[in-house]
Amino acid sequence: MKLRRKKRIDKGAPKWMVTYADLVTLILVFFVLLFSMSQIDIVKFQAIAESFRNRMIFEGNPSPRPMDNPTENIEIQEEKEGSDDLKNNGSETDSSEETNKETNSVEQDDQQDSLDELLREVEQFLKDNQLNNVISANRTDQGVVLILQEKVLFESGEADIVEIGKPFLEKVGMLLSNIPNQVRVEGHTDNRPISNYRFPSNWELSGSRASSVIRYIIDSTDIEDNRFIAVGYGDTQPLVENNSAENWSKNRRVEMVILELE
Repeated sequence: MKLRRKKRIDKGAPKWMVTYADLVTLILVFFVLLFSMSQIDIVKFQAIAESFRNRMIFEGNPSPRPMDNPTENIEIQEEKEGSDDLKNNGSETDSSEETNKETNSVEQDDQQDSLDELLREVEQFLKDNQLNNVISANRTDQGVVLILQEKVLFESGEADIVEIGKPFLEKVGMLLSNIPNQVRVEGHTDNRPISNYRFPSNWELSGSRASSVIRYIIDSTDIEDNRFIAVGYGDTQPLVENNSAENWSKNRRVEMVILELE
């Protein structure tokens, strides 16, 4: 009679559980490695970024010893560079300001000398051509100003050159032919209103008178028209108060400003 063997019952976890546990362990290790590789040293990263930005990586010889606190060294270097730049900029600014002041002073002196010389030439021309009684000259910061009263050039309320004024303008054209300066011709009136079909206001009258003077000089000489500028001021720039017939006459004028050469 054969003896029955008792079935052996294994205790513990089944065999497939070991394989499953190994697989889970490997997956865990894999994710731990990924996590550790994804961590960035912020301090070192900023140091590297700043070194690239400041181009420090290309300056000098690299040290074989790693820097303990790279960001602190970079900040110190930037502070030194900043202070040097401030010193350099300050000295450059001071020197440039002094140079500009000297240049401006020289230019102003040259401008004053040229205006004085131009005024002497104009006064001598007026004297030689006996124009002192009808044309006055003075000097401003912009140039030499010739003042022609209305009675020499126009009838009251008109913008056509009268016959007695044409010889004066022809002589002024001779003067302007001998100098290369730009000329601004300004028309001025008194404050008494005007209103007709040709001149609705003093603005139109003053501008038309300035244009008439320029047109006559261009037609009687060979001066190029691009040297002239016509301006009408109306009654906005009186020489004296508009309170009498004599003062009205003084304010009705044409001014020719011989501008300083640029």
